[in-house]
Amino acid sequence: MKKHKIKNGFLAELRRIPIVQVACERSGISRNSVYRWRNEDAVFQKEMDKALEEGEALVNDMSESQLLTMIREKNWSAVSFWLRHRNPKFRERIEIAGSVKTIQELPPDQKEMVTNALKLADLALRKNEQ
Repeated sequence: MKKHKIKNGFLAELRRIPIVQVACERSGISRNSVYRWRNEDAVFQKEMDKALEEGEALVNDMSESQLLTMIREKNWSAVSFWLRHRNPKFRERIEIAGSVKTIQELPPDQKEMVTNALKLADLALRKNEQ
């Protein structure tokens, strides 16, 4: 029963702060114990993964909230970050320039692979533009 309580306390801490070391310190158990439980107990492993996921979602929500506050305060870095990551018009682009000195014919299987990759890249670009 006590072990169950300790595990639940650890998982609760992990939901608040999704860093294993911090959750261990706050719940008074060692990392070795946690990873031993994780390796020996499939149910605990799933619960731990879910707690980490929930903790990360919480931190993401808090971070977005702080970012929006910074945008309201006209913080240019925050505005720029938001636009680069949320608006396709402002995404960073990479341009590649160069020349080819010799031209060799690709083997048929590589030619097909390159053709398919270019088609997929074109579809991805069209999807992002919509």
